[in-house]
This record gives sequence, structure tokens and C-alpha cells, in this order.
Amino acid sequence: MYALITGASKGIGKEIAIELAKQKYNLLLVARSEGLLREVAIELQEKYGVNVNYLAADLATVDVARQVFDWVAKNQYEVSVLVNNAGYGSVGNFDTYSIEQNRDMMNLNMATLTEMCHVFLPMLKRQPKAYIMNIASSTAYQALPKMAVYAATKIYVLNFSRALKHELKDTSVSVTCISPGATDTGFNDRAAVPAKARKAAEKVAMTPEVVAKISVKAMFDKKTEVIPGTLNKLGAFLAWLAPKSITENVAAGIYQ
Repeated sequence: MYALITGASKGIGKEIAIELAKQKYNLLLVARSEGLLREVAIELQEKYGVNVNYLAADLATVDVARQVFDWVAKNQYEVSVLVNNAGYGSVGNFDTYSIEQNRDMMNLNMATLTEMCHVFLPMLKRQPKAYIMNIASSTAYQALPKMAVYAATKIYVLNFSRALKHELKDTSVSVTCISPGATDTGFNDRAAVPAKARKAAEKVAMTPEVVAKISVKAMFDKKTEVIPGTLNKLGAFLAWLAPKSITENVAAGIYQ
């Protein structure tokens, strides 16, 4: 059996791959950088003695989920774990980014994730036990000025995952949504997060290794929704409890 992980060349995705390799899952890794994928594949094969195959693909493109599935079917891999980790965000006012940039983000964060679940669900259903892990974000618990599109995509991921879990309750497939807070990855650099927000995040930032351990355990425990880290859980609760105008003003101030 194989675990398929998107966005697996670095950060949380790579660490999730490591956690699954430790449990002797063979791995299928998908990301944009073929060079990084090759390095990770060699590393995990040598260290954990599992089979690791990879596909370099731009997961923001239309119908890429079908491309990934065709690769899996052609090689007769049987997938019992699907991890939808690929995603990114951008900081700034909504209208400072082009329609194409916002569309690419929405395609990757929502459409590709949804379509990956759709194309792989028949395969997952025929396994005795199967798991879907969707990576959202702690931003899924509030509107986020300066990251309006990103936060909205993660709200979608959270609610889609919860609904899908309910629909699949009488099948062999379990769905878990993970909503990490600040994590020491390359996210801040790609998103162009300002120094003030980075400094605030340092107080609660978790390592990808810790987030991955929590995430994989939650998936196998069949948890529906998990926010790694006590402070992140508290932050999500306070965002739910406080008036929205207050949480939005605070968030906007951080990302100035």
C-alpha cells in the first residue's frame, strides 16, 4: 500500500512523508520541483527501506488531479492514504494581486484538493482502511485582511473536510483536517509576510516535525479536526468567541 502526499518536497509535507515512512508506508510524492523530490525520495528510501516514487507536477494547474491519478493507475499503485498538503498564500491587499495569481492560489488550495479527493475516492473505498488528510490552516477560523483569498480557501478546506467525513462515515475511509498555525517553513518567504507578522508568529511557531507527528497520529486516530499546539487552539477559540470586527482589526494590524 502507498501513501500519496502532495507538496511533499519540503516543510510539513516532507515531514509527514517521513512519519509515514517510519510506519513502513511506501510513498508517492508529488510537488513541482523534480530535483527536490528526487533528493527526498533517495533520502527516505535509504533511511527507512520503503519504496518511494515521485511525480513532478504543477498542482495549481487545471485538471492536474487527473494527471496524478493516471500516473498512479498506470503504475498500478494502490493508495490507502491521501495527504493533500500542497498550498500557499500571499500577503497584501486583494487588488494588489492579479486575477491569474488569485486564481492559481484558489486552484491549488481548493480545486486541486477537492479533485484529488474525488478521483482517488473509489480506490480508497476499496481498501480495508483508508485515510484522507487535508491541510487547512489556523486562518480557517476567521476572515483575514491582507490575506483575504488565502484565509477564505482554508475555510473551504475545513468545511469541505468536515462534510466529507460525515458522508463517508459508513465506509472504510476516514477524513481528517489539520489546521496548523505558524510553522517554521518557507511559507513566510513565498507569502512575503512582513517583519511585524513574522515576529508575532515566532512566539507560537511550531516545527514541521512536531506538526507532522501530531497530524499523522490524528489521522490514524480518525480525528475529524485538529489544530496543532495549545496556543493555536486558544487563538482559534478566541477568534470564534470575540466579535469579528475586533479579530479582523487585530489581524489587519499584524500584516501592515
